[in-house]
Formats: sequence, structure tokens, C-alpha cells
Amino acid sequence: MFCEADLIGMIEGLRRAELRRWIAQGWVVPERSDGALLFREIDVARVRLIVDMRREMRVSEENLPMVLSLLDQVYSLRCELRGLAGAIEAQPDKVRESIARHIHRRRGGEPGG
Repeated sequence: MFCEADLIGMIEGLRRAELRRWIAQGWVVPERSDGALLFREIDVARVRLIVDMRREMRVSEENLPMVLSLLDQVYSLRCELRGLAGAIEAQPDKVRESIARHIHRRRGGEPGG
């Protein structure tokens, strides 16, 4: 875990006021301990992402909540798909083959091909 000063020192040009605004807006959600903000690796990655989107990609603060929401949805879907893939992998061969045929047909392919 990283304290606020560590995080600000890790990311070039990040200002405390900017970080605090992102926290207030719910874009970054650090843990709090005895009044101190503590950031996990995932928080650091999210702050880096926001910095890149704001500075490199020129995403406005007005549009950033929508972009972050869409990215969060994609991340959640990836987690769900990973879990589903694991559940399918745990099934017997016959069940996995049946699922594969079904998916292939749904995509417009010919069965068995």
C-alpha cells in the first residue's frame, strides 16, 4: 500500500489537489486508515490511467466519468467471462464440445465445422 505522498511522487506532474478531486468524484477509491489515504496497486494503475487519459489522450474531465464507467464495465465483463471460461473448462469433454457446437451455430457456422 502507498500513502498519498508516495503516490504523488510516483506519478510525474500529479498534484495533490488533482488527486483529491478525483477521489471526491469517486474516480479513485483509496482505503482510509487513521485519517490517512492508502492506495493499492490497482489504485495506482487507475491514477496512471486517468493521468494518461487527461494528458496524453486529452479526455476532458466532463467526459472522463463516462469513459471510466465504460472501462469498468469492460473489466467486469472480462472477469465474468474468465469465471465462465473456468466453469466450462471444468466440465466433461462431452459438455464442452456441446457448448462449442452451440456457440459455433450461434455465430452462423455449420455444425461440426
